[in-house]
Amino acid sequence: MTAGEAAAPGTGADPVPGADAPYLTAAQDRLRERVRGVLARAVLPHADRWEELRHVPAEAWRTLGDAGLLGLPLTGPGFLDSAVLLEELGRTGYAGVRAAVGVHAYMAASYLELFGTPRQRAAYLPAVRRGERVAALAISEEGAGSDLRGLSTRAVADGPCGYRVTGRKCHVANGSRAGFYVTLARTRQDAPRRGLAGASLLVVDADLPGVTRRPRPLAGWHAADVCEVEFDDVPVPADRLIGKPDRALVYLMRALDLERLAAGLLAVGGAAYCVGLLDRFVRTHRVRDAPLGAQQAVRHRVADLTAELDLVRHYGLRAAWLHGGGRLDTATASVLKLRSTELAVAAAQACVRFHGARGLLEGSAVARLYRDAAAGTIAGGASELMRELIYESTGERGV
Repeated sequence: MTAGEAAAPGTGADPVPGADAPYLTAAQDRLRERVRGVLARAVLPHADRWEELRHVPAEAWRTLGDAGLLGLPLTGPGFLDSAVLLEELGRTGYAGVRAAVGVHAYMAASYLELFGTPRQRAAYLPAVRRGERVAALAISEEGAGSDLRGLSTRAVADGPCGYRVTGRKCHVANGSRAGFYVTLARTRQDAPRRGLAGASLLVVDADLPGVTRRPRPLAGWHAADVCEVEFDDVPVPADRLIGKPDRALVYLMRALDLERLAAGLLAVGGAAYCVGLLDRFVRTHRVRDAPLGAQQAVRHRVADLTAELDLVRHYGLRAAWLHGGGRLDTATASVLKLRSTELAVAAAQACVRFHGARGLLEGSAVARLYRDAAAGTIAGGASELMRELIYESTGERGV
């Protein structure tokens, strides 16, 4: 697949309904088949090794870039092409890989795409799309995760040189391989410590003096290259400021809706992979000369998961369609992220339970799904935060 093929939009030029009408067209069905082919060649034969390495290698990023998978639209009607890619990344069954690609191509890149200057976009995004420069988000800290009021990283104005950035970020996916970090820091040291007053976003190049990264691997998401990144008086040029100074809260609110949408679509694909694996197992594994699925409790559990997957998947396509039209709201993104990631956990738990001890064997797909699933309910905001956002939105718009 060439970059042009991958980016060929199903954006109205091809109005023929696809298998997932009314949201997707026949063009996006064809895109799905091409994406599956690329992932089957470029990811699946190597993903176990990437899990062992604890990162996606440089040559793999370039392969994905050459195939056009890192440059699909982040906004507009063409985002439905991205929805196809995100779901198919989830369907690989490797959550660490999907998290690495999701952060690189959507979550970190979105800040430059949405709020960056033309010069910043020209300097960074082409290399991101080619897979030549890996992108990462340096937002969370030990004392500032879902609640960023404890933000301690500082970007102190340094005259004509720009800023001096000091602080320590945690849970940074793509941390050791990143070429740059989209970084949250306080730029107004005299601002009140309420919320994100006086905070800004900056691009911090990974090769600047004072940048140190240390692996801090999670129990799951092995290939996501999760690190702690420390900035020790790092000199950051003034033209690396994203958008306007002290406006980080505004930018985060918009970009986090896209982040949760992307995380939800990735989780939908992951849940689909898990439910499919479980369905095949209960139909073929025999207990006392009968398929495991002959037991009513087993087949009913699989049926419940399948039904919920169908509902959540179509909700995800609707959310992607809304985003493509510029109408995605926080509540919709939060509902998708909450339900898809918790479905992935429920499916992984059922998969382990019905596989028995073999499901916990080191190196098995079932064990990987189980250890990966919990991370999805935390990244991008824990499930409890999603519920708070949903509850607050019902008060504003009514149920």
